[in-house]
Amino acid sequence: MSTAVSNSTSADPYAALRTTTTPAAKAEDTASADRFLKMLVTQLQNQDPLNPMDNAQVTSQMAQINAVTGLEKVNESVKALGGQFLQMQMLQGAALVGREVSLDGDLIGFANGKGRGAFELQGPASDVKVEVLDASGAVVDTLALGGSQGGRLSFEWNPGAQPTDRPYGFRVLATNAGQAVAARTLSIDRVQSISTAGNVLTLTLDRLGQVPASQVVAFN
Repeated sequence: MSTAVSNSTSADPYAALRTTTTPAAKAEDTASADRFLKMLVTQLQNQDPLNPMDNAQVTSQMAQINAVTGLEKVNESVKALGGQFLQMQMLQGAALVGREVSLDGDLIGFANGKGRGAFELQGPASDVKVEVLDASGAVVDTLALGGSQGGRLSFEWNPGAQPTDRPYGFRVLATNAGQAVAARTLSIDRVQSISTAGNVLTLTLDRLGQVPASQVVAFN
């Protein structure tokens, strides 16, 4: 079963937070305890008169029923907490609809006629360049970004005469005093909607389609 959220949330998004143990769950706990007690009474009635159960055995059996009932209640509590956590994820995820996110990738996204991408430098760099690549991997343009102190950076690319109805990738070339600086490339995309399937929060993006929310590096 899945639940989808686009630009609006349910009328009462906090209903799940008020969830308590259901009558059915309580009835199940009671039934389990009754079955155990019936078994204990039957055992006492049919015990060997020459070798009766002592008080320690009876106490041990009673402790077992308490433990079983307690575990059932813990399981119900865990299930309720899981549902509440998923509901909270949905509420938070709904706020992402229409916003941009960054995630691992090297594809350039287009908005208002300009290409966009991002990357993370693992340290300061005196010279940073971005090479724009076509589908065959050939360099179609180079952007000189100068120096940087490192961290997450974004860029815009004016495609000029290059058609924008085809995919473009990019790579980052960064050096500091002649030494290469590692860079992590990030794709920028926009959230269309969110959904939950299999208790996993999933984002539907404009270009990249459905991706787990855990793959998002940054919310722009």
